[in-house]
Amino acid sequence: MTAIPTHAEIVVIGGGIVGCSTAYHLAKLGRKDVVLLERNKLTSGSTWHAAGLVGQLRTSANITQLLKYSVELYGALEAETGQATGWKMNGGLRLACNAERLTEIRRQATTAHSFGLDMHLLSASEARDLWPVMDVSDVVGAAFLPTDGQVNPSDLALALAKGARQRGVKIIEDCPVTAITTERGRVTGVVTAHGTITADIVVNCCGQWARQIGALAGVNVPLVSVQHQYLITEPIAGVPRSLPTLRDPDRLIYFKEEVGGLVMGGYEPDPIAWAERGVPDSFAFQLLDDNWEHFEPLLEQAIARVPALQSAGIKQLINGPESFTPDGNWMIGEAPEVRNFYVGAGFNAFGIASAGGAGRALAEWIAGGEPPMDLWPVDIRRFGAPHRSTGWVRARTMEAYAKHYTLAFPSEEYRSARPARVSPLYEQLKVAGACFGEKLGWERANWFAPAGVEAKDIYTYGRQNWFPHVGAEHQACRETAALFDQSSFAKFLLAGPGAARALDRICANHVTRAPGTLTYTQMLNGRGGIECDLTVARLAENEFAIVTGTGFATHDFDWIRRNIPTDCDAALTDVTSAYAVLTLMGPMARAVLEPLCETALHGGGGSGSGAVNGGDAGREGVLGNAALPFMRWKNVTIAGAPVRAQRVTYVGELGWELHVPVEFAAGLFQAIVAAGKPHGLRLAGYRAIESLRLEKGYRAWGSDIGPDHTPLEAGLGWAVKFKSGIDFIGRPALEAQRATPLKKRLACFVVDDPGTILLGRETIFRDGKQVGWLTSAGWGYTVNANIGYGYVRDAGGVTDAMLASGEYELEVATERVGCRVHMGPLYDPGNLRVKA
Repeated sequence: MTAIPTHAEIVVIGGGIVGCSTAYHLAKLGRKDVVLLERNKLTSGSTWHAAGLVGQLRTSANITQLLKYSVELYGALEAETGQATGWKMNGGLRLACNAERLTEIRRQATTAHSFGLDMHLLSASEARDLWPVMDVSDVVGAAFLPTDGQVNPSDLALALAKGARQRGVKIIEDCPVTAITTERGRVTGVVTAHGTITADIVVNCCGQWARQIGALAGVNVPLVSVQHQYLITEPIAGVPRSLPTLRDPDRLIYFKEEVGGLVMGGYEPDPIAWAERGVPDSFAFQLLDDNWEHFEPLLEQAIARVPALQSAGIKQLINGPESFTPDGNWMIGEAPEVRNFYVGAGFNAFGIASAGGAGRALAEWIAGGEPPMDLWPVDIRRFGAPHRSTGWVRARTMEAYAKHYTLAFPSEEYRSARPARVSPLYEQLKVAGACFGEKLGWERANWFAPAGVEAKDIYTYGRQNWFPHVGAEHQACRETAALFDQSSFAKFLLAGPGAARALDRICANHVTRAPGTLTYTQMLNGRGGIECDLTVARLAENEFAIVTGTGFATHDFDWIRRNIPTDCDAALTDVTSAYAVLTLMGPMARAVLEPLCETALHGGGGSGSGAVNGGDAGREGVLGNAALPFMRWKNVTIAGAPVRAQRVTYVGELGWELHVPVEFAAGLFQAIVAAGKPHGLRLAGYRAIESLRLEKGYRAWGSDIGPDHTPLEAGLGWAVKFKSGIDFIGRPALEAQRATPLKKRLACFVVDDPGTILLGRETIFRDGKQVGWLTSAGWGYTVNANIGYGYVRDAGGVTDAMLASGEYELEVATERVGCRVHMGPLYDPGNLRVKA
């Protein structure tokens, strides 16, 4: 065995394909002091028995680009290292056997075009020409991606390992890690069966063991093992070596060519978990017992598709467990619990396709200290409180596995492991007809079913059953008043003598104004990209309340905490569970709420301070413009409840976020509902919020804005404190960008035809040239049109004149439709309603 060093800059744990790729790319970046530790032999976990299909298209542009890089790497690796990989670019074929699936693959083809992949739509007969051994009697269409392929997983991993060694990486096999050492929240090394290695950085690429290894460092890695079976046949007449990979999602199965025969596997609707008490340390180059009874339904589907399987010889049925995650995406990045401890795991049976790009992205994250691009769909910080429960993770992961090949309908919600987290209003909302969705474990009302309508989503690629009911909620918000339960908002408190100076450094906008102010701001990375998009209320000289989106709780808390300067005395606390949030919006919101206000206590608002009696607050009352202007907050007693009323909006109407201690929430809710009845108040959900914000042009982090987009590109330069002279993270990058024409800018696109449905990722064309894709989209009930947002790109610069000129079209499910471009909000561009 290779001698164990006493120290290494970087220790990578795990000798599967992801660990080998990460080590390889670290070495390519010039990191020479890298040690890779493998408990057994390279590839001995799940890499050696992987099926080896390599597809590229995902719903994220950046993840698709990483998988495209995988293909490029796999095509060149053998020449670089001399190690065969078995790479074959034979293309990938996907079938559709019903109208909804055909719509899905047409939309996938448009997504591929948006992301730079040349996917072709084929007829059933054209698909059979590519795959002559299949029966296409039920096929209504297909899609073909010529640059997809297949590979020998073990050979590929060994090629990556060889390339890493050639660049100086030390690989040590038969060296299990038994402990992780940390000090003051940072990793300091690993303890192995053969000695201790101190390290500056530790990378957990342990596949099915990643959760157990993470636990050694106090890091949660939410994945579980699931049994996955496929069979290998003897040679079959008519199967050419150039046969494309085939995915037949309506039958839940896949195929690839293997030495003149076929590999055939699939995703059962009733998956079987494995190693529920932990993966055995001794499990290496092993398989589980064959389970023909469980596999038989898939085999029957396969025989129907490929009749020759009925008489083909079977070499082997492989039952190899693999790691899967609760949302079907892998995870990479620095763990929020421990600094310099990174994770690359949970690849959901497409680790072979992802490994090249994932290893590169993880290596660049390690080398640069922050993600090299927007990696939110696979960022480990997308997980949170419910994911600490292995039972919750397993239940959700079983559902995600079972849905691997089912139709991925717009707005589809998971059903398992619910409810986990509920607001204090959950039961009342349920009685009122709420149809709930789930975000980071929170039950949230998506829409409300009126009397006689079942509170249940019925999914389709057309207009779904909730469409008219969301329209009614939208209309109420625009014309009377709507009440939303947004208790799931992530809420933080930053306090201490250094809090103001810390936020001056972290926030792009000027948030350290007088107590009582409320500021919308971004937090930027070193490239000027938007890492967080949130509001900050200054509660006192040294105390700030921060509110951000539900799903970003872990990410944003981690970003703020890690960027507090070391010389700033400030403590960040998550207070999400302490407060409910009722959001009252609409032109009648003041008329609903004002009669319930008893007093305005010391806090923010207008020019006055101290206690103000509701009867002496002037003709406008406690909530009038003079007492509580837009983007101010005030402590108010409302219906007997102590409330921090924040005058802010994400729907483009007059209104308030009412932050109230959870024990007062139910009573406050009942009082507002009763007071609102004469004014036409309606309960509303998150789907109405989405349509309302699209009309108003408010950006959504994770789609319209993110780490790859600067405030200048997103039209948010007004929220940057350029004139303040205050240095903040990302300022140099923004200053440099201001000096040159912007290469991309966010714009609004409108399609009037109600028969067109925009979902996002539709391709944008200007004068016949592809210039971008939609980042988000939906229907605007007030403007009566489809609305989409997307970045228009041009290397020569995107000016107002360039945007306003030209003829625009969108590719929607492979069809071109005309559209209109807008730079400002479609609704209330002068902000008169929010300041009413």
